[in-house]
Parts: sequence; C-alpha cells; structure tokens
Amino acid sequence: MAEQTVLTIILNYRTPELTLQACEAALREMAGLKGEIVVVDNASGDGSFEALYQAAQEKGWTQGGRLRVLQSGWNGGFGAGMNFGMRAGLSSGAAPDYYYLLNSDAWPEPGAIEVLRDFLQTNPTAGLVGSHIKGPDGITHTTAFRFPSIAGEFEGAARTGAISQMLKNSIVPLPQPSGPTRVDWTAGASLMIKQEVIEATGGFDEKFFLYFEETDLSRRALAHGWTTHYQPDSHVVHIGSASTGMKTWARTPQYWFDSRLRYLSKSHGAFYTALSTLGLIAAGTLWRLRRLAQRKPQADPDWFLRDLIIHALITPFRGPAFQVPPAPVSILEDPK
Repeated sequence: MAEQTVLTIILNYRTPELTLQACEAALREMAGLKGEIVVVDNASGDGSFEALYQAAQEKGWTQGGRLRVLQSGWNGGFGAGMNFGMRAGLSSGAAPDYYYLLNSDAWPEPGAIEVLRDFLQTNPTAGLVGSHIKGPDGITHTTAFRFPSIAGEFEGAARTGAISQMLKNSIVPLPQPSGPTRVDWTAGASLMIKQEVIEATGGFDEKFFLYFEETDLSRRALAHGWTTHYQPDSHVVHIGSASTGMKTWARTPQYWFDSRLRYLSKSHGAFYTALSTLGLIAAGTLWRLRRLAQRKPQADPDWFLRDLIIHALITPFRGPAFQVPPAPVSILEDPK
C-alpha cells in the first residue's frame, strides 16, 4: 500500500516570528513523511505574508514543493483559515489522506506528527486525534474535553466542590488521560483529521470566528460515525493565545459569546440554549456571592456576567454578528 499523505496547515495572524518557528519544527517532523506544509496568512495586514513568503524563499523551504505560503485574503477566523488551507490541498491539486492543523505558536516535538498519523491509520473509526500539549514551562495544558452541556456549564461557573462532585460526569475538562483515549473533542492547536471526515462534514463551520469550532466539528463528525481521540504520545509545545490574547482579556470579546451561542443552538436548539444561559447566570451569581463572603480572587474577565446577560438579551434583535463571504477568495501565493 502506498504511503499515505499528510498536509500540515499552519495559520498565521500577525505572528510571523512564531510562525517561522512553527514551520521549522513542522519541516523537521515532516522530513520522513510523505506530504507538504501550507502556511496560510489570514489577511494580517501587517506585512506578515510578505515576511513569511520572503523568509521561506531565503531558507529554501519552498524548494521541491515542501512548503507554500498562501494568502487567504480575509480574516475569517480559525475555521475559515484552516478550511482555506484544506481547500488548497497538495501542490499537485490532490487531496491528502490527512490534514494536520498546527497553531502558529505551537511546535511539534520529535515524532509528534507521525504518531498522530499512525494512530489514525490503525484505528478505522477514529476521525480526529489531538496531541498532548504543554507550555514552554513544561506544564501540561488541558486539551481533552466533554461536549458542553447545561450541567457542564453550571459546574464550571459555580466553581464549588460540592456541585462539582454532584456533576462530575458532566465536567467539560476531562481528567488528564495517561494513554490514548476517546474524547468528545480536543483542541485544534495540534489536531490531525482524516480527509474522509472533512469530505463528510464539509470542514469547519465558518460562522464560528473563534472558539467552539473544533467542538462543533467533532460533534458533526461523530454524527457521521467518526470519533475523536487524545493521543498523549504526541507531544507539542504551545504558547497559547498568541493571536487572540485570551490570557490577558480585560473583557470577553463578543465573538466568544457568539460562538458559544451558535454551538449550543446548533447542537441543542433555542430552548436548551436559553436554559443553559440561565444556568450559567445562576452559577456565576453563586460564585460572586462566594467571592464576596470568602474573599476569593476574580476568576472571569471584567464584567463577564453582565456581558453574558446583555448578549443573551440583544442577540435576538440584531443581525448575524459575523458575515461569511459569498464565495472563497482565490489563492494568492506571490506577494509581488
């Protein structure tokens, strides 16, 4: 049987220096595999595309079709950028057997990509598999999850031991797996997907700008019979939130609320979504009362609860928060 192909897709948005480091690590790990790397610039508008294109040429990465730098033409978020890279396919015009999605601030360690490929090759019903992610400090990041639910959101917002014990089977972050484990969804920072999954689902829903898009894809893949897995033998170092700034959010951006609302309404309908939001508000209020009584530190961005309530109230009366262009932008390769 012919060796199966991997297309590694690295999405850049105003992080060219980090993206070049990700390319270097990915090129090293792809050296023994059949496939290519595509770097997609999501219309950074800061010279990133030109800098990446020039650096790739000067380093000789583009020789032999090993790596291409493409311009998507618009900033449609994570899912849209990755869809663009998947549509680009291999330089021959063919679709690969596997798509490997890698964040621009993530660096696969030795064997990381091959381990994911081998896992999908040897598990016929597995459609998506993610890596063990750790920070530059060596601390493991939580990337194995259950699907969000009313109970799961309530538990996460309440932050109360007794509630967590009662709802332990609904807690969204799973206990850290010690071996390959089936999960509901895993993070897209280092994620490999079978081509058949993309063919069946159509790829990411581009109405998610950021957040919940991997959750939604895994849920739709499961509906087609494809499972999602966590493979801790694949190790990737990830800074985290380099493009989004999530770690330093002063306020939660509207697109996070939009994505949460879209995921819940798509998956469960309007009534379930309303109940989940009411539960989140109730649990958040409970937590804030505990904070006042016990002098606990702030855990959410400023005004999170107020912003959640306002978003829930005004969303039915406004148009779509994020418009998808009517047709994909053509691939641009040469910035000159």
